[in-house]
Amino acid sequence: MARVTGIGGVFLKARDRAALGAWYRDQLGVPVQEWHGAQFLFRDDPTPHETGYSVWSLFEQGSGYFGPGAQTCMVNFRVDDLHALLAKLRAAGCTVDEKVDESEFGRFGWVTDPEGNRVELWQPPSE
Repeated sequence: MARVTGIGGVFLKARDRAALGAWYRDQLGVPVQEWHGAQFLFRDDPTPHETGYSVWSLFEQGSGYFGPGAQTCMVNFRVDDLHALLAKLRAAGCTVDEKVDESEFGRFGWVTDPEGNRVELWQPPSE
């Protein structure tokens, strides 16, 4: 149907990923792993037999992954049909990155909202 199905992750830039990760681990109990992030597992109502996950992750302060500018946080939305949603966004006149990444982790695309925030769209791999 080409729509968002949930939050895929929240990404933060950090001046010191190790120290900030330790703070989130020690103060909030976030299970930070050596890749500077954590996975939170869940079951979806439409597919209760499958395990889904959301990601929380720290990026280097100078990372260009969030696009140009001073953006320090990026939301990743899970989607059901990345290519159809990107086409829908383009047809609506939205600023959509031409690049699409496809890997064992799924498909990734990006759109910029009207206030200049880069938003990541993620279609998880099929089970």
